[in-house]
Amino acid sequence: MASASSSVIKDAKVLMVGAGGIGCELLKTLALSGFSDIHIIDMDTIEVSNLNRQFLFRQSHVGQSKAKVARDAVLKFRPKINITSYHANVKDPDFDVDFFKKFNVVLNGLDNLDARRHVNRLCLAADVPLVESGTTGFLGQVTVHVKGRTECYECQPKPAPKTYPVCTITNTPSKFVHCIVWAKELLFSKLFGDKNQDNDLNVRSSDAASSSKNVDDIFEHNNDEDIVQYGRRIFDHVFGYNIELALSNEETWKNRNRPKPIYIKDILSDDLAKQNGNLDNDNACGDGLSVSAMSSLGMKNPQDVWSLRENSRILLEALRLFFTKREKEIGNLSFDKDDQLAVEFVTAAANIRAASFGIPLHSLFEAKGIAGNIVHAVATTNAVIAGLIVIEAIKVLKNDVNRYRMTYCLEHPSRNLLLMPVEPFEPNKSCYVCSESPVLLEINTNRSKLKDVVEKIIKAKLGMNLPLVMNASNLLYEAGDIEDDMVAIYDANLEKVLAELPSPVTGGTMLTVEDFQQELKCNINIKHREEFDEEKEPDGMVLSGWTQPVSAEETKDKSVGNGANTSDAPTAAESENDDDVGIVSPVKKRKLPDDSDKPNTADGAKHQKQLQVIDDEDDLVMLDGNLDGFKKRRVS
Repeated sequence: MASASSSVIKDAKVLMVGAGGIGCELLKTLALSGFSDIHIIDMDTIEVSNLNRQFLFRQSHVGQSKAKVARDAVLKFRPKINITSYHANVKDPDFDVDFFKKFNVVLNGLDNLDARRHVNRLCLAADVPLVESGTTGFLGQVTVHVKGRTECYECQPKPAPKTYPVCTITNTPSKFVHCIVWAKELLFSKLFGDKNQDNDLNVRSSDAASSSKNVDDIFEHNNDEDIVQYGRRIFDHVFGYNIELALSNEETWKNRNRPKPIYIKDILSDDLAKQNGNLDNDNACGDGLSVSAMSSLGMKNPQDVWSLRENSRILLEALRLFFTKREKEIGNLSFDKDDQLAVEFVTAAANIRAASFGIPLHSLFEAKGIAGNIVHAVATTNAVIAGLIVIEAIKVLKNDVNRYRMTYCLEHPSRNLLLMPVEPFEPNKSCYVCSESPVLLEINTNRSKLKDVVEKIIKAKLGMNLPLVMNASNLLYEAGDIEDDMVAIYDANLEKVLAELPSPVTGGTMLTVEDFQQELKCNINIKHREEFDEEKEPDGMVLSGWTQPVSAEETKDKSVGNGANTSDAPTAAESENDDDVGIVSPVKKRKLPDDSDKPNTADGAKHQKQLQVIDDEDDLVMLDGNLDGFKKRRVS
């Protein structure tokens, strides 16, 4: 028996996707468990921040390919095994269904929802078992997905990213996270991103009574305008004029603490404002992503909570450095948690706004965690999860179906267990991925364009990379390598309203969408609808059948977490009690087997309210449910 098991392991061809926190532990464990033919795909390079938990890497490896360095590190103590590394994106065309068919099992250690869905679809198309995983902090999980026997990765919808009402962010922030969202999504984007974007910063607060300057130009930096003067003008506008205008609406502040306008003259002297940073030593600030306002001002500790004066100096210096050191990037920047200057600017701006609204200030270290959706990793959790992945992989290779388990790693003991095993669930018959059930799209066919459907629905929500869209036998759109004359036709179709396409799309139409790379086909039933709620349905369309959101009432007492790192990225981690936030957590309640011989203490019940499915690499996706709500279903 042992010999047969060893043979199964030794002869297996294994594909690992991801060589990060889980991936490093997984590759080591596979090699030490007897696997001798391992392939690794990872597109990332090694960063300094990886070194505290990705133990195959060293300082000298920073900047190099994770997949290649991990391979070389393991071959040093297992030189006779075969390890093939690919420094590439798993979504590249080279990694198609035929590529996946070469493997006996695929093991995921990914850090984003988009790639997970892509691998899930390729595994289904290739009929190759998939073992999924994720960790965050002390929490983690391993799940098994075998075509036709268990649910696929997408059978149970994932939670929507956490969002915050615009009115709360722009008018009445009550938590520091609201200030971070304002600083990151509104102020940073308006100053350094697309200048044409709409947001409330310049529209709602010009000193209209005394200024003849058009409010639309308030953020425009004139070529002949001194950068220090520009910074002071922006500061006074967003922290002074904006707040004064907000205060003019007395109704808003009847039951709230009134904010305090903040002007630069009240914080910094004219001399200090004009020569804020180390103008004579700009080179000490570095270049590119290493440029730092903290370095320029001689501030070193990211865990210090800066005073209002220090935050103001950081803000003005960061703005100056963006315009003097990184001017070519302005207009195309988006916030990046690994961009030191961006983090400094957002931290300072959030803190100044927090001071105005009487909200406690935070350190750069704390602010970066919120702005970057960081949940700090624990290396031992990665090691435990990697071990569980290998255990499930061996069961899959031995076709030991009755022993497959989805295992959750808990932070606190529940029923005297830190590892909670659950039998896999059957495929969801309404899953559009593995059961090919149609989805329903409510849309105004007389107003919405085909481009809206392709970008916001087919790519963003259904996760297709290179879609082909057909109405009956008429091809409306195709992505990928196509002839130039067809590109022009498809581009023209994208700009047309659905009802005016060459093959009109109206209520009752069924669109067929395919992605040949994923070998996925999906039908979309179109339902015409005239009106949509702009606040709740901002896209002007509603997709059903791909997700089953839990109502706000059902999620009220459940834990809150970040969404995965997708195109609709979440704005921040947040605590359990947030009355301002509508949290979507679409997981069905499921039941564990009754365990009457084990005590169910109040403390145990409390921990059971926090079953989380999470992502490696500091990104968190929380599927909150009650362990007592899990239904035992045997897969056979």
